[in-house]
Amino acid sequence: MKHDSQDKALPRFTKLEAFNPHRLDFACKHEANVNPSISAEAEALFQQALMLDNHELWPQQRDYVKIAVLYEQAMNLGHWKAQFNLAGLYLTGVGVLQDLEKAIALTEDLMQKGVPAAWDNMGAYYMGGVGPLEQDATVAYAFWQKAADMGSMAAQTYIGAKLMAASDQSPEAWANRRVGMKMLECAYAQGYGRAGYELGLDYTVQSHGDKTKKASALRYFHGAAKLGSERAANFLGSDFGASSLSTINVVTELDKFRSERYMVIGNALYRNPDLRFPNLDKVLPLPPAKLPIWDGNEETLINAAKAVVPKPTTPPRPDAPPAPVRIGRASAPEGWRLPDKPQQSVAPQYESTAAPLGGYWIARLMRPVTERHQAWNAAQVPLRYEQGEFFDRSRPGLRDDDGRIQFHYLGQPVEEALPPAMTEHPLVARGIGRYGDLALLPHECNGQLPCPQTGIWSASVPQDHPSSSVFNQWHRQAYVTRGSSFPDPKAGHLAIGREELTWYWLEQANEMRGDVEYVSLGGSETAADRS
Repeated sequence: MKHDSQDKALPRFTKLEAFNPHRLDFACKHEANVNPSISAEAEALFQQALMLDNHELWPQQRDYVKIAVLYEQAMNLGHWKAQFNLAGLYLTGVGVLQDLEKAIALTEDLMQKGVPAAWDNMGAYYMGGVGPLEQDATVAYAFWQKAADMGSMAAQTYIGAKLMAASDQSPEAWANRRVGMKMLECAYAQGYGRAGYELGLDYTVQSHGDKTKKASALRYFHGAAKLGSERAANFLGSDFGASSLSTINVVTELDKFRSERYMVIGNALYRNPDLRFPNLDKVLPLPPAKLPIWDGNEETLINAAKAVVPKPTTPPRPDAPPAPVRIGRASAPEGWRLPDKPQQSVAPQYESTAAPLGGYWIARLMRPVTERHQAWNAAQVPLRYEQGEFFDRSRPGLRDDDGRIQFHYLGQPVEEALPPAMTEHPLVARGIGRYGDLALLPHECNGQLPCPQTGIWSASVPQDHPSSSVFNQWHRQAYVTRGSSFPDPKAGHLAIGREELTWYWLEQANEMRGDVEYVSLGGSETAADRS
């Protein structure tokens, strides 16, 4: 395929360094540090779209047309995630007419804005031969390598896993465990569950009876399940449930009660991949900790492990200024507004012609010179014309020597999507968070001190900390018992000391009863029953 010089300037044709599976080193970068900032208004629109894309609904029940509209509105306000998701809709033709070139163009725009995930996506486009792009694995890997170096956690995980082989098995895997491990640890630090799963697999393969490596594998699988890895939850569900008569426990001892709970978590993630379980230790702590009582209801287990969010308060809305009353051509349907840019590009039309397209048009002097001209232009309002209808030639307020006017197309009105007053937290509306029982007394504690109160805690670092963007996220929560240590961020490969963290108490909880260890799904079998 030949490309002219203008085509070659497109990001899809960026000349990249060839993929090197035997590179000597890798410098970890986090994509949260380089992604464009997102305004509150854009995020509100994005959350509305995500709430409509509810996993509790069948795909055919979701209003993807409305979702696409909300994504575009959020994108126009600078929301890079909305643009990323909108590109996916154009790729698949869901909610919009399939337009592969549009999907690629939206992705290229994000590439130019420095979004690592967009560079990762371009690699996938080349690997799949999307639209005008010829299928080329060599180019795909070059883009994935670039994305990983920029901070893409998905690219770091994909390439990192490919480098963990014991020997070169090109073109599928290579032996560069040192660099592969660095990539996986970097992605895991960003909260990517698939990276934790891959790390767990590696430690499992390396263990060969080594209890320390088995313990590391168990911690990574457990951490990956918290971060939404269905594979990790199912792995532990199978491993804890393995029997010497059929299969062999790889990293755990036989424990059918833990197995049941991991399977519940795995099934929940299969139904809703957006779920995260930061408080999994409340209902499913790692051994040797005893399992707390459970009533056997799957939703009880799932909800207890979800993130806790505060109940939103709805501040009174300020009275909106009265809108100007418009009649006739200047009127617009209530609840609708003109788009940020017209749906179609139409050349300006002289006042003596007819509208080539129905919609709203606005009059403008072609050569405004005086302040009176500028004031006349500013006073004009959008007027609706049907296709083929002649424009108004009356030129109210103008003289013949003021020059000609043209009508500029503004488009068809779109439904207003300003965010309503928040009545429910977005995470709760999406089913991935829950409201907590408010703590009776406010607590905060430095991360290097023992936990003063059993419950659910949320951690953060100061906003000027180098790792604040990657760490200060909603899923950085933990269930911690009184007197025990708070989680160490360095265990998650984050360059944050315990003393730099402040933990905030979100929800009180009773400590586990030491006299009861297990309860079956039906809630009838306890440790005493089995002894």
